Amino acid sequence: MSENPADPDFWHSRWQENRIGFHQAQANALLRAHLGALDLEPGARIFLPLCGKTRDIGWLLSQGYSVAGVELSTLAVEQLFDDLDVTPRITQHMNLLRYSADNIDIFTGDVFDLTANILGPVDAIYDRAALVALPFDTRPRYGAHLARITGTAPQFLICFEYDQSLMDGPPFSIDASEVARIYGQTYALTDHAAEKVEGGLKGKIPATERVWLLR
Repeated sequence: MSENPADPDFWHSRWQENRIGFHQAQANALLRAHLGALDLEPGARIFLPLCGKTRDIGWLLSQGYSVAGVELSTLAVEQLFDDLDVTPRITQHMNLLRYSADNIDIFTGDVFDLTANILGPVDAIYDRAALVALPFDTRPRYGAHLARITGTAPQFLICFEYDQSLMDGPPFSIDASEVARIYGQTYALTDHAAEKVEGGLKGKIPATERVWLLR
């Protein structure tokens, strides 16, 4: 099994073995508390990169938003629709499969295979699990790709900050200088909110969860 988060097999094995500590049992508290800061219109379409089967999607749908996402693991996407109790329509788009239902489109495959034409218009990006999952060298390419396929849509970005020497990622520690390295040429960055991770990251490492607004 690969131990390189840049290798798709790393994530496929995580899902197959149910080693998904990054999956939260309920919608993220910072999302629920602070998404309003983006001033999105009712029905806005929000894009979630590397979305997994996050409960955040159900919450966004319940708030009247439309959701698009991309996820490497077909297993995760199938579990997502099972959790939503929705039967998706499945269609092929180049190297990606699209799972669609009312107000939701989830693409399975490599995020770098997703194009603006396939994705369609989005009003905002919500990134809780993508940037923090990527190794250092992959992040600038990812950031540039995200801006390109979304027309530099505003972002609600959640990052972890902790002493990286105490634990290997993912999730990796992404501090202010790293957010600036990836997005400083493309977006105006606002440090909007932060909370200590209760009990520590993975139950052992003191960490902060921080919200960035990128416009």
